[in-house]
Amino acid sequence: MDLQLLFLTAAVSFLLAVLAGPLCIPLLQRLKFGQQVRGEGPQAHLKKAGTPTMGGIVILLAFTLSFAKFSVINTEFYVLLTATLGFGLVGLLDDWIKIVRKRSMGLTSLQKLAGQLVFSAIVCWLLIDSGHSTALSVPGTSISLDWGGWFYYPFIVLMLLAISNAVNFTDGVDGLLSAVSAPALGAYALIAMQATQFPAALGASAMAGAVLGFLVYNAHPAKVFMGDTGSLGIGGALGAVAILTKQEFLFLLIGGVFVIELLSVVIQVISFKTRGKRIFKMSPIHHHYELSGWSEWRIVAVFFGVALLLAALGLYLGKGL
Repeated sequence: MDLQLLFLTAAVSFLLAVLAGPLCIPLLQRLKFGQQVRGEGPQAHLKKAGTPTMGGIVILLAFTLSFAKFSVINTEFYVLLTATLGFGLVGLLDDWIKIVRKRSMGLTSLQKLAGQLVFSAIVCWLLIDSGHSTALSVPGTSISLDWGGWFYYPFIVLMLLAISNAVNFTDGVDGLLSAVSAPALGAYALIAMQATQFPAALGASAMAGAVLGFLVYNAHPAKVFMGDTGSLGIGGALGAVAILTKQEFLFLLIGGVFVIELLSVVIQVISFKTRGKRIFKMSPIHHHYELSGWSEWRIVAVFFGVALLLAALGLYLGKGL
């Protein structure tokens, strides 16, 4: 497989997402699938209430059609599809409840966790059945740690949960998640190609094309939001690709923006519960910058630049260049 196939997969996915937008957005409007905005969020976001949400369906559809068209059908294919569509389904249920009940909260934390655990367990079963390596490589070194399946599989379940929720936290400003996920997906596509993990490479390329196609309609001012349908699906795809390429630890660098977003929430909660003080004006951290006077365009541009730099560094360590 060469770069041409990766670009073709991404291009087809991009085109499908762009074409699906004008069909999906009016349908979501007619169905009154409007965004419910949290009252405790930035006040500038209140004007976004009613903007069509659940647009992640466009991303998942474009990804699935392109991926199925160009990938071979094997265990890796099913792992990627299970993680992406499974987590996306959990997000879809979450979005649906928000819309039907007209509230900013959908599934409870326990319900969402249960759904993610179910699909994580299926991913583990597929990996065990295929004889997937349980070794963990330290990026940039020849060190490999293998403590057996008793450690590895609980580790990747936690990894999938952490990544999907970190990606979900990042979706809070128009176009932000699409802009920062594309470099990470592109980096993993090249690493997968180098490691001859072809379904992983094509899956990452298909998702990169889909999020960029969705960005056409999600850039500020957004005409549609992806909702948890999209953000959890993207998180599932990123986690699955990191696992399939055996570059689990490398996500800390390639997905560094997501890690920072997640840590900002954790730090904020710990600080407030232990000291009664907030570190940031609001978490996740993109809201801190938003309340500091940064425009949404500036936040997206800066975060995209950081994501691009981290993806390039990750490629270097992952020997994808």
